[in-house]
Amino acid sequence: MKQVCVFGSSSESIDPTYLGVAEQLGSFLAKKNCGVIFGAGKYGVMGAVARGVRKENGALLGVSPDFFVELNVLVEDYGELVLVELNVLVEDYGELVLKKTMHERKALMEDKADAFVICAGGIGTLEEFFEVITLKQLGRHSKPIIILNTLGFYDPMLDMIEQSVAQKFMSPNVHKLYSVANSIDEVWEQLESYRAFSYNKYS
Repeated sequence: MKQVCVFGSSSESIDPTYLGVAEQLGSFLAKKNCGVIFGAGKYGVMGAVARGVRKENGALLGVSPDFFVELNVLVEDYGELVLVELNVLVEDYGELVLKKTMHERKALMEDKADAFVICAGGIGTLEEFFEVITLKQLGRHSKPIIILNTLGFYDPMLDMIEQSVAQKFMSPNVHKLYSVANSIDEVWEQLESYRAFSYNKYS
């Protein structure tokens, strides 16, 4: 894996265990010569991952909306930073209008990544996870998606997926689209053993 995209919380109020694991993950990936792509934030899980990469002098690529510069929430003086404008010209009922969207930011991260690791996080992290798994389900990529389930954080979400399968909203094959790791060693084992495959949600 050349580039691993890590999604995670920007909150500083969370259990320090999550931050410690995230920093260890950043260090571990850097030691394995994997570049790390992340949301460029200096706080929470994102900031912890960046600190881990920095400790090992690893490659770090941050991708952020341009307005975050004004909020002073971005990692500074380390790695590569790409700022993405949220104003995009789109056609709306036959007229060209400017709209704000996070799509370009996510698309850049998704395109550059060879794999995705989902750490504990809030609305943004959940949205990022469901986007990459939806794209994989639709055959838009075949990259590994690994949930790092620190302290069982994602157990309720995984239960929800099981309930959706049980009620036939999802196929049992949905489990092939992602894997769950309870430690950083398991993350690496799953990355190393991963083999790309084709998936057809309609078959």
